[in-house]
Amino acid sequence: MIRRPLSALVLGLLFAASSPAFAAGMQAAPDGASAKRSTREAYTKYEYRIPMRDGARLFTAVYVPKDSSRAYPFLMQRTPYSAGVRAEGELRYGVDWMPESLGPSREFEDAGYIFVVQDVRGRHMSEGVWQEMTPHAKPALGKGEGVEAQDMHDTVAWLLKNVPNNNGKVGIWGISYPGFYAAASVIDSHPAIRAASPQAPIADLYMGDDSYHGGAFKLAANFDFYSSFVAAPNPSPKSASGGGFDYDEADGYDFFLKHLTLGAIAGTMSERQRELFMPNIEHDTYDDFWRSRAIGPHLKNVKAAMLTVGGWFDAEDFQGPFTVHDAVKRHNPAAVNKLVVGPWVHGGWMRGDGARLGHVRFDANTSDYFRRNIQFPFFEQHLKGIKPATELAPVTMFETGTNVWRSYDAWPPKPAQARTLYFNANGSLTWQQPAAGTGGYDEYIADPKRPVPYIGYPAQGVPREYMVSDQRFAATRPDVLVYQSEVLEEDVTVAGPVLPKLFVSTTGTDADWVVKLIDVYPSDYPTPAAPRAGSDVGPPALKLSGFQQLVRGNPLRGKFRNSYEKPEPFVPGTVTAIDYELGAVNHTFRRGHRIMVQVQSSWFPLIDLNPQTFMRIPDARPEDFRKATQRVYRAPGTASGLQLMVMP
Repeated sequence: MIRRPLSALVLGLLFAASSPAFAAGMQAAPDGASAKRSTREAYTKYEYRIPMRDGARLFTAVYVPKDSSRAYPFLMQRTPYSAGVRAEGELRYGVDWMPESLGPSREFEDAGYIFVVQDVRGRHMSEGVWQEMTPHAKPALGKGEGVEAQDMHDTVAWLLKNVPNNNGKVGIWGISYPGFYAAASVIDSHPAIRAASPQAPIADLYMGDDSYHGGAFKLAANFDFYSSFVAAPNPSPKSASGGGFDYDEADGYDFFLKHLTLGAIAGTMSERQRELFMPNIEHDTYDDFWRSRAIGPHLKNVKAAMLTVGGWFDAEDFQGPFTVHDAVKRHNPAAVNKLVVGPWVHGGWMRGDGARLGHVRFDANTSDYFRRNIQFPFFEQHLKGIKPATELAPVTMFETGTNVWRSYDAWPPKPAQARTLYFNANGSLTWQQPAAGTGGYDEYIADPKRPVPYIGYPAQGVPREYMVSDQRFAATRPDVLVYQSEVLEEDVTVAGPVLPKLFVSTTGTDADWVVKLIDVYPSDYPTPAAPRAGSDVGPPALKLSGFQQLVRGNPLRGKFRNSYEKPEPFVPGTVTAIDYELGAVNHTFRRGHRIMVQVQSSWFPLIDLNPQTFMRIPDARPEDFRKATQRVYRAPGTASGLQLMVMP
């Protein structure tokens, strides 16, 4: 989902980013390109209320090329953010209103497609009942409820019959929530659906996407999102917005810490804003609410060619693309199934050049490369039969650090081998386990009323650059353990999941364990010219000598160490093994750099506070939040470390 501070610009992103008009309109014309003709010159717009099998009618905007000398495929997007066009703060409907651009990028509009945008059931101008992450296999449907795959099937059948000059082929795409609908729409799919591209799709809100990471609630992002994304009566042309939230603090850290408990934080929202926000808090274990909404187990009988897309620095739905791709591969081994991951924030491949994020540069216009050389040829091949100049590999990954594209037959790459970096005395990090007679533990006091921030500067919402932000502010805190390798004598390329393997104890009965993998730049690393004004960086004029770039980080709420369904308390002072996944990386630590690992017990307000008392955290009161002493062990038999998939 798109979760951002609710500025005027961002409101436009929130409600219009799902529309093909917005995605293409944010792009600059290619160098040397002539001025493009208007959509009104080349396309005719129609609006339909397409009937579903239960009688609900879904609002659908269709843009048909005026050139009727040939047949065109459909390229469709289904969205909860309005199929209308957002302009000057208002939603515009009516066949007399035309967007400035159509399709995922200009290439599609120039090549000729029938573009379709549909309000999903129960949102904006579509009838029926909207459901968060529509369950695919609900035992019984309530009045007005539907199933996304069925709604897509009925829509495709209607379009093929009622829109002339189509070639009988349909593609579907979407980013974020529309990415979920793209994935859900191809289950037992209509045979006319030949290509689908779920991009940054939500696959399981609890398991690593928007709502929970490692059982810890993603507080700041969800608070911002549900302050604006609200339920609304339908059909209605009015914007379904909760109006956003006005903080009474300059820094979100101070705002959330002042209110402390989830109950008090939720109490600052309006009743309308809380309606969709509260279920995320109340369902704090992996129960039927979440399981019924996970799309992975249902991605079967997929007939379409799949192009699943993600970003290494997607703060919202990083895990979703891997979950969707793996599920399609598992359930449909013969399907065309491609995975692409680039150096992008959430949806970053659709606008801008993708050449940098914050202070980290990628040395190429990666977004333009994707749009021209991957996305457009994929749909041209499967919807028009135009063979690409180069066949796309099963897996295409951008390798950060070296800043090159890599092609693989599988993910993780078959040559990658599991190796563990071990925590050792004096904060050292080595490939060797602690020797016999050495070891011990490192400890710190975690105070939930003085939590570790996730960024080193004031911010409201979640700045997009946090996933590569400088971690030096955390390394100096007494409640953060730091382990660092010697200067690397050769490149180390990591390609695959990152797995903390820890032995820990706590004086409390619950604890969060946040592990961060960090690339430490050399002391003589040059500082480039300042980023252009308005770019999403952190502090200006930052020196990059010794820069500690976050490569991957994630928490585990300790009570979920054995099960996300049945939490268990820690026995105070007892050494306990925990392991979990931080997420995947494809990153090269360059010769002359160092590898660093930081361990802490809060990451605020990116995730909510753990009171360090075993309990239902949504019910916690201020007096439940207590200090605890956390230990991380590094002795033979209890050797903590980080398992990496290292390329030869």
